[in-house]
Amino acid sequence: MTRVIFVSTDGEQRSEVTGAPGQRLLEVAQSDGQPLEGTCEGQMACSTCHVIIDAADFAKLPRATEMEEDLLDLASHVTRFSRLACQIHLTDAIDSLTVRMPAGARNMQGR
Repeated sequence: MTRVIFVSTDGEQRSEVTGAPGQRLLEVAQSDGQPLEGTCEGQMACSTCHVIIDAADFAKLPRATEMEEDLLDLASHVTRFSRLACQIHLTDAIDSLTVRMPAGARNMQGR
């Protein structure tokens, strides 16, 4: 299991949950009520699940593909630690992950 800490745009810890190996970070975030749309439902056709991974945790993840990097170019408030939550699959090797919601994140689902 991976411990996932979600941090709001203002820097306050919002919640701490666990995710099972094989789960996408997007699924974990949406189950927790985080403001991530995931409009394309994980098909990597949008950038509405953009998150910022804590710098200390960023190296735990595989590198983003060129296609993911291209989609991140469309997202607001991108940093060098930005990723698409639909492309992060939790594994046993990832014991914990701190994830910040970017400033200006949109949520068209009304959560």
